[in-house]
Amino acid sequence: MTPQQAESIADDLSREYFERALRVSPGGVHSPVRAFKGVGGTPVFFRSAQGATMTSVDGRDYIDFCQSFGPLMLGHRDPDVMEAVEDMISTAWSFGACEPYSLELAEWITSRLPWVEMLRFVSSGTEAVMSALRVARAATERNRILKFEGCYHGHSDSLLVKAGSGLAGVSASSSGGVSSQVAGETLVAPLDDEEAVRKVFAEYGSEIAAVILEPLPANYGLLIQRREFIDETVKLARAHGSLVIFDEVISGFRVAPGGMAEVLGIRPDLVTYGKVIGGGFPVACYGGRRDLMELVAPDGPVYQAGTLSANPVGMRAGLATLQKIERVNAYTQLDERTAGFCDGLNSEMQKRGLPFQVTRAASIFWLHERTKDTIRRIEQIPERHATDFAHVFHRALAGGVYLAPSGYEVSFMSLAHTGALLDRAREVILDAMEESGMRTT
Repeated sequence: MTPQQAESIADDLSREYFERALRVSPGGVHSPVRAFKGVGGTPVFFRSAQGATMTSVDGRDYIDFCQSFGPLMLGHRDPDVMEAVEDMISTAWSFGACEPYSLELAEWITSRLPWVEMLRFVSSGTEAVMSALRVARAATERNRILKFEGCYHGHSDSLLVKAGSGLAGVSASSSGGVSSQVAGETLVAPLDDEEAVRKVFAEYGSEIAAVILEPLPANYGLLIQRREFIDETVKLARAHGSLVIFDEVISGFRVAPGGMAEVLGIRPDLVTYGKVIGGGFPVACYGGRRDLMELVAPDGPVYQAGTLSANPVGMRAGLATLQKIERVNAYTQLDERTAGFCDGLNSEMQKRGLPFQVTRAASIFWLHERTKDTIRRIEQIPERHATDFAHVFHRALAGGVYLAPSGYEVSFMSLAHTGALLDRAREVILDAMEESGMRTT
């Protein structure tokens, strides 16, 4: 489907809003993926949401697998979370002073995650990662950071980098406005390649303050890593005196109560969380070992502050979300629900000769071109994937199913996705593939 054809699917009012938005915001959006650049056409504007569905400004309902890119494990406007939010809004919106609500959420998290001895709330995952790296540099008195190609850690300057030349670890800026000097302090290695990580440490080991890793990379497709690769990376970091930072902004409290750190049985030195801990509000945090977190101001020399950090509405929403997830055993329910949905899709796609498959981890899933082997690195993603996904995306959208508007974004299941909705969504997605006319060759 061409962008021109996709344009005809967009609601009339959405087109009008987008034309207005283009005059006042870059690309008409406030976060790039919302602009539909990856799939073509005009983005849908939504006016409301409830449970597993969103309603467009033209009054059309869509089954939503984006779920605000992951925070809404309970679905949109869960009644228990809404009760806490409404109570807080009627009490106070923001203090700029000490209050008990952040204390309650911090105590809840630290009482359940032994590797989080202290934490600091911030307002975004980018801010959490940026602050954790600052702590790591201060603690080790080193400047370099090692990250992995295909892992996204927010839009701070030192992390907007990509692999450079063929030399081990060399990086280059992936964004305008990032100086070569700043980019040069971040080393980049490929995922799923222990030997490449060994080469980086052999060359720069004494200069690396920290290794930062998404233990479940989910920002460039769902790139499930081998346990051996993660173990070797952690081992090398510790052998060279580098800190281990797990970026669990997506996976934290989503794949398990303790995220991937719990699943892997690895205790990171520092960890970043976001999304789920705010229940849909702008909340994130960084935390870890007490001795490291005590370096943060006002106790230590690492400065970090935020006017709206620990906003009480987000604190109440986050605590209500986490308490309900624990109370209703959401992980078991979501795992079973997502497995059934994805297994059904995979089985039917195979039966119909459709060239797609679904990769899943807990309640996160990714629709992509079928491959013989598990995709663990970005270069293993089929070349035609983005184009073919765009065709499926728009036909699914026309059928009332909203997937994230990029072939490299993952989808999320919530407790609000009930059996009837999932049955309908499955048929819409399968029909979208059939209508695209693609078949396994």
